Amino acid sequence: MQENNQSFPEEKPVLGISIGDFNGIGPEIILKTLSHPYILKVCTPVVYAPLKVLNHYRKLLNLKEIMFHLLNTPRQINPKKVNLVNLLPNQSFEVQPGQVSPEAGLVAREALKALVQDLKENILDGVVTAPIHKSNIQSDDFRFPGHTEFFTEAFGQAQSLMLLVAEDLRVSVATGHIPLSEVSQRLTREWVQTKAQILLTSLEKDFGIQKPKVAVLGLNPHAGEEGLLGDEEQQIIRPIVLEMKKKGQLLFGPFPADGFFGTGDFKKFDGILAMYHDQGLIPFKTLAFEQGVNFTAGLPIVRTSPDHGTAYSIAGKGIAEESSFREAILLACKIIENRMPMPREEA
Repeated sequence: MQENNQSFPEEKPVLGISIGDFNGIGPEIILKTLSHPYILKVCTPVVYAPLKVLNHYRKLLNLKEIMFHLLNTPRQINPKKVNLVNLLPNQSFEVQPGQVSPEAGLVAREALKALVQDLKENILDGVVTAPIHKSNIQSDDFRFPGHTEFFTEAFGQAQSLMLLVAEDLRVSVATGHIPLSEVSQRLTREWVQTKAQILLTSLEKDFGIQKPKVAVLGLNPHAGEEGLLGDEEQQIIRPIVLEMKKKGQLLFGPFPADGFFGTGDFKKFDGILAMYHDQGLIPFKTLAFEQGVNFTAGLPIVRTSPDHGTAYSIAGKGIAEESSFREAILLACKIIENRMPMPREEA
């Protein structure tokens, strides 16, 4: 982690951190990240998790040096310590690294509900979410395919955008957690234009890029080959690019996805809009898996997460790499800073 010549904000953002699925690597990457004193210089962390679960992993992974400031109420947050909202303190939990369990799903849900409540009460400035298991978290009051959809509904937004970030590489997806067979039906002109506009706005507001350049990928092989391999490019994507260009926005494409990444053309753009999940995430994770961050653009709150899942196969073994989670914290802090209004100059 680079610390030299780093300036720290006078008022640190308060970041909520959800435990995710406690049988995955979430607790490990949280503990490893928060054990570094540098984190307390850039933010005030508030972890939402059962203390019993965290203590289990502290002992299992020999990470006993990290201590928690227990909160009776979120208003007691201590900016000099790692704070903890102790979820479900009267319940016992069987921690089973690498196993799917209803208990882990329950805790993941409770963490997210508590986070949303504190975000709405302006106790938190942003949130970083550890990975959930998309199956065991489902319940009568949680019917979402992932974090992105949950936070989008919780904050009353019709649309948001999954945006993967690693330094200057920013890849978004027009369709997220839906079956591949439904992608083409979802890609209406209105839908794609809305996603493109969210990306452009986020690049300006959240990343401080003036007049961002955005590349739009085609849906079909070779971007449809002028209609030979599909007409979505001609009927939907290209007209949107041309229309937004006429309004002065720097939108380009549609580009064939394979050659776009293979030739390095992605380096010429501030952001990329892929048409579906794997089209964007496979090249992104190939290029930047350990540093990648998932950011939900288009929301009134700041939410980031690591770009990986629960990684059950290595859970509880002490070998999980925390760099993506650490980068998620740092990116959340930077976006919060970028969203703050500029002070007006004295006349």
